[in-house]
Amino acid sequence: MTAQSPVPAPAPDNAVVETLRAVVDEQFPALQDDLVSLVRIPSIAMAAFDQAHVEASAQAVAELLRGAGLPEVQVLRSLRPDGEPGAPAVVARRPAPAGAPTVLLYAHHDVQPVGEGWETDPFDPVQVGERLFGRGAADDKAGVVAHLGALRALTAANLMPEVGVTVFVEGEEEDGSPSFRAFLEEHRELLAADVIVVADSANWKVGVPALTTSLRGLVDGFVEVQVLDHAVHSGMFGGPVLDALALLSRLVATLHDDAGDVAVAGLVQAPEPAVEYDEAAYRDESSVLDGVRLAGTGSLAARMWTKPALSVIGIDATPVAHASNTIAPSARAKLSLRLAPGQDPQAAAAALEAHLLAHAPFGARVTWTTKEQGKPFLAPADTAAMRAARAAFAASWGTEPVDTGIGGSIPFIADLLEVFPQAAILVTGVEDPDSRAHGANESVHLGELRKVVVAEALLLTQVAATLGR
Repeated sequence: MTAQSPVPAPAPDNAVVETLRAVVDEQFPALQDDLVSLVRIPSIAMAAFDQAHVEASAQAVAELLRGAGLPEVQVLRSLRPDGEPGAPAVVARRPAPAGAPTVLLYAHHDVQPVGEGWETDPFDPVQVGERLFGRGAADDKAGVVAHLGALRALTAANLMPEVGVTVFVEGEEEDGSPSFRAFLEEHRELLAADVIVVADSANWKVGVPALTTSLRGLVDGFVEVQVLDHAVHSGMFGGPVLDALALLSRLVATLHDDAGDVAVAGLVQAPEPAVEYDEAAYRDESSVLDGVRLAGTGSLAARMWTKPALSVIGIDATPVAHASNTIAPSARAKLSLRLAPGQDPQAAAAALEAHLLAHAPFGARVTWTTKEQGKPFLAPADTAAMRAARAAFAASWGTEPVDTGIGGSIPFIADLLEVFPQAAILVTGVEDPDSRAHGANESVHLGELRKVVVAEALLLTQVAATLGR
C-alpha cells in the first residue's frame, strides 16, 4: 500500500442513504436471527470433522439466498487436486440486464475448529452488549449475511439497481480452498463479473471502515535436521555430537537478525504503508506480555503488512513425557513465511531453502520441503470500483474509509485475478480488531455489521451509476 490521493466518487444521494438505513434497521433483527442460525451449524471444513454439517450449512445458505429473491440458486462442487470432491459451494445469481455490469459477492460458510479458551458455547451464539459471540459469527458467516442483508434491503426499498448479482459462498476456505481453482475454471461463465467483492477481511476499528488494499502471500513447509542414523545413549556418546533438536534450534535462530527482522536474503519488501498502527493497540490486540520487546525495524504497519515475517509454527521432536537419555537423531519444524506484496512465492521458497542449507549447523543434514504457496495481493488504489466503494463506505459510516493492509493471506485472490483478469477486486469485511477470528471467543460487532449491510447496498447502486451503461 502506498500513499496516494485517490479521486473521490460522487457521494450517494442522501435520500437513498437514509431510506436504506431505515430499511436495514427494520430488517436487522431478522438478519441477526439468520446469522445466529448459521453459526449454530458447526461447519468445520477439515476432513477430521463431520462433513454433514458443512452440507447442512450450504443448504441453509442456499435457502436464505432463494428467499432473497435470487432466481438461480445452486449448490455445486468441484474436485480437489487429489481427485476427491470438494466441499459444497453455493452460487446464486440474478443475471445482468443487457449492457449492465455484474458484481460477484464472495463469502465462505465454513469455519475454523473451535480450539480452547471459550467462555461460551462456540456453536450456541450469545449476545453481550453490541457483540455476538460464536465460531463463524465474524469469519465469515457475517459476510454471508452482509450480502443477504444488502439484497433484502434493496428489494424492500425498491432500489435494486441495474446490475447483475452473483453470490458465491465457498465451503472450504478455512481448509485452504483446495478445489477453488478448479471450481473457477469449471464455472467460469457462471461466476464472471466486472467487480468482485470479497467479504472476508476487517475494518480499521469499530466506527472506521477500511478497504484492504494489500495482503501478504505465504510459503510454508518443513525443515528437517538429521545428525545420526539412529538414537544413541546421551551419556555414552554425548559431547562430540549435539542432538538434532539443539541443532534445529541453532538453525532456526539464523532466520532473524538481532533486531528481529527476517534474515533470509532475496526476499522482497514493499513500500511503507500510508497509515501507521498504534503500538499500544497492537500490544493489546495481540496480547503481547508486558516487558516483551517488539521485533523488527520500521513502522509497525510495515512490519505487519509490507515486510516478510517468518514464524516457527510447529516442531516434531521427542515429547517431554516420552523423553529418555538418548541423543535425538532428527527433528523437524514447520515454518510459515509471510510474503510482502510483489514477492513471487516460488522465489521466496527457493530463497528460504538456500538459507537453510547454507546455515546447516555442524554439517548436519538439512532438508526443506515446500508445502503451501500463496501469492500476495496489491490492489490499485484509484479505480472506478475503488472510488465507488469509498463513497459507499463513507456514506454508511459517516467517516472516510482507511486503505489498509492485512498481514495474513487470502491466496485464492490470486486465482480470481488470473481467471478474471479484467475484474476489479474489492476486499472488504465485517471483522474489527476485537473479533478474534480463528481464536477463542470470536465475535462480530452488530452495529458494524449493520453499517456493512448499508454500505454494500450502496456499493451496488454506486457500481450501477459509475460502471453501468
